[in-house]
Amino acid sequence: MMLAGAPASADTIHLKNGRTILADHVRENGSRYEYDIGDDTYAIPKSAVDHVEAGGTPTLSAPSGKSSADLPAFTPASSLINEGDLPKTIIKDGQVDPDALAKLESKGNSELSATADFIAGKFEFEHGNVDRGRRYFESALRFQPDNATVLIYYAALLVRTGNAAQALTYAQHAVSVAPQSPDAYTVLGYAQQACDRTKDAVASWKHSLELRPDSAVQQYLDKAQREQSAESDFVQRESSHFVLHYEGKQTSEAFRAQIIAALESDYDDLARDLGTPPHDNILVTLYTEQTFFDVTRAPSWTGALNDGKLRIPINGLSSMTPELARVLRHELAHSFINQLSAGRCPIWLHEGIAQLMEPKSLGGDGRQLARLFKSQTNIPLNLLEGSFMRFSGTEAYLAYAESLAAVSYINDAYGLSDIQRILQRLSEGSSTEAALRATIHSDYGQLQSELGKYLTDKYGN
Repeated sequence: MMLAGAPASADTIHLKNGRTILADHVRENGSRYEYDIGDDTYAIPKSAVDHVEAGGTPTLSAPSGKSSADLPAFTPASSLINEGDLPKTIIKDGQVDPDALAKLESKGNSELSATADFIAGKFEFEHGNVDRGRRYFESALRFQPDNATVLIYYAALLVRTGNAAQALTYAQHAVSVAPQSPDAYTVLGYAQQACDRTKDAVASWKHSLELRPDSAVQQYLDKAQREQSAESDFVQRESSHFVLHYEGKQTSEAFRAQIIAALESDYDDLARDLGTPPHDNILVTLYTEQTFFDVTRAPSWTGALNDGKLRIPINGLSSMTPELARVLRHELAHSFINQLSAGRCPIWLHEGIAQLMEPKSLGGDGRQLARLFKSQTNIPLNLLEGSFMRFSGTEAYLAYAESLAAVSYINDAYGLSDIQRILQRLSEGSSTEAALRATIHSDYGQLQSELGKYLTDKYGN
């Protein structure tokens, strides 16, 4: 179960909100930093970065789930007046100054007011404060409802917060007022894909790339085209909260009815236990095993995936099994966690909560984990903030077990309500450690120490 080998060198991106991103390589590209994690490339605006440090311990992968780094990087368009010194006027001591903002709005200049609110919204959005960012973008659009730059950012924020259907309207408006903007087509494709309009998303991303080459958009397009090809003959069935995609001959009507019934029951349970369900219907696709891996390019140990859609391989099954029921509940839990945390939940917490909701217990893994924590040979939790997709099967097994142990400890010691409060803090822009300190009064070091004692007391050494 132990990870082997010494870590290689990597670059560390230090964000202004206190969080860090560990990457294999970081490079500057205009108004943003691009960084590589494994085979994937991501981008983040320079305005969100404090500094970049070369060398250090590498990340294990990029976060799954939607975060600001997963969204297209935008450059303010000419639909905004020259910002000049406005950012310095509005942003003081690392936060938006509401008095300065109100003073600018009082001048009665709609273009100035829209720009000021946009600057405030962009600052909050890039620092993870999505609720405040949303309010500022909405205010900017009241002053200038046809401002393409604000529309693009607002649509991106809505997709990130699970409001894809609403985002689609604003993205379409952005394209209509800025038909030569690659960013408008990029975010339109992002909203279309989230609304299960893959064919439309492919067309939008192709048009964006014609206007401006972009490696991140190319990755979106490549995956969407794989999905479109694999699902060309799929049909769908809808229920109260789900849209189920499947190949007609692959499953029986009775089996599909069992899957829908299980998901609807899980939805009710998770809404009761976690609260705040996703805004839009949840997309679920049933695959053969080979098609699942062709579309997702997931590692061989992966049993299912939630990348905004629940992707479930069901080879050889003709009816519901206890294992499939656990998989469905686990993957659905990720949608609730994304909604509660505004896409900012670290992966160890994501996976720990999802396993807790199955429900799953440590069982025989508890004793082994107790030994690892006692000898300090466990994986540090801060190295489990990123995706587990780059792990070998053995490494992933340990990562999942540690995640479940950490969440089980928090649940046993503090209760599910504090887990909800941690997610709420994350949604408001707190770093993981800040959210932990504000709820269970522990940073990573303290949590790992307490977790080691919990495992020893419960499972022995």
